[in-house]
Amino acid sequence: MSGAAPRAFLIVLDSVGCGGAPDAADFGDDGANTLGHIAEACAEGRAEEGRSGPLRMPVLDGLGLGAAIRLASGHPVPGLTATPHGLWGAATETSRGKDTPSGHWELAGVPVPWDWHYFPDARPAFPESLTAEIRTRAGTEGILGNCHASGTAIIDELGAEHLRSGWPICYTSADSVLQIAAHEDAFGLDRLLALCESLAPTLHAMRVGRVIARPFLGAPGGFRRTGNRRDFAIAPPAPTLLDHVQAAGHVTHAVGKIGDIFSHRGIDRLHKGPDDAALMAHLHRLAAEAEPGSLTFANLVEFDSLWGHRRDVAGYARALEWFDGEAGRFLGGLRPGDLAVFTADHGNDPSFRGTEHTRERVPVLAAGRGLGQIGLCAFADVGVSVAAHLGVAMPGPGRSFL
Repeated sequence: MSGAAPRAFLIVLDSVGCGGAPDAADFGDDGANTLGHIAEACAEGRAEEGRSGPLRMPVLDGLGLGAAIRLASGHPVPGLTATPHGLWGAATETSRGKDTPSGHWELAGVPVPWDWHYFPDARPAFPESLTAEIRTRAGTEGILGNCHASGTAIIDELGAEHLRSGWPICYTSADSVLQIAAHEDAFGLDRLLALCESLAPTLHAMRVGRVIARPFLGAPGGFRRTGNRRDFAIAPPAPTLLDHVQAAGHVTHAVGKIGDIFSHRGIDRLHKGPDDAALMAHLHRLAAEAEPGSLTFANLVEFDSLWGHRRDVAGYARALEWFDGEAGRFLGGLRPGDLAVFTADHGNDPSFRGTEHTRERVPVLAAGRGLGQIGLCAFADVGVSVAAHLGVAMPGPGRSFL
């Protein structure tokens, strides 16, 4: 296979930021540092649940993770002190958001040209015109929630009332988003998905980035979200990395919620799963099977959804150490000439106040194209570099670091 066209794998570790964003104070996030604070907590014995000792990530640290954190933020990183043997740096976002679409679009070469609409942290959070439309489209007399909330907490709080009334649970966050939770059996999964899809044009016209269906199952005291989440995202305002690579005749694979984030544009094959372990299994398979010249674009969401928002430092550390082991196996399955880039879309510092994303720089680690310091780069440089590796020209603000 050494003579075949090289492949590219762009893997986004959702929320795995490294501090140092020059405009963090504008977002109320001055001092946030997801990786730096997790490493500090581990070294100080404050993250011992299910693991112990300093943060251990020899594979990604070997590529330059610790060095990237220090470059981004100047933060000491106990446990991550390896001399890099990959390409490493840290990227700074220009889009005025710290959310999933903004980060992913800009990584794919398209900074967001508008300001998102955010719902106020008040009760009610939504204007009456929107709640009336939700009621009409859902066929219910009312909605539950109508506030800022953690998705798992609000299901625990209102799940029983949802089963009794049949009303959908509607909530938002510091992101530009409307989320609707409903029981897959009692409310109906197809009904929930249809409701969210029908509301999406209204929300997109408001510059709200996503309408997210959040199905769950179980009974009071034991509700659990399922893997049938669906994001109805506003379309990127210009062709992205996926569009350019597909237009050049290369096969594109989307792992996880990449399809939803990019409105299923520029994507040939979708690979979904109920959790990050299943998504990692797809990555291992694609390392062996993906076509010469193909692009695989993946998002692993549980760093954000399970550990960041829940402010669980030990859980986040466990997930990072698990992924590092998986990354070593993944890199061992690549072919000569392949490029693998590990990065993130924003931060979600589990030691920080609140429960929301944090404005941070993100690490950029590249394997397969030699070693050296990328330095401080732009989010858009990542997509342009991946395209360059595949021999695809990509206009836009980014510059290749290869």
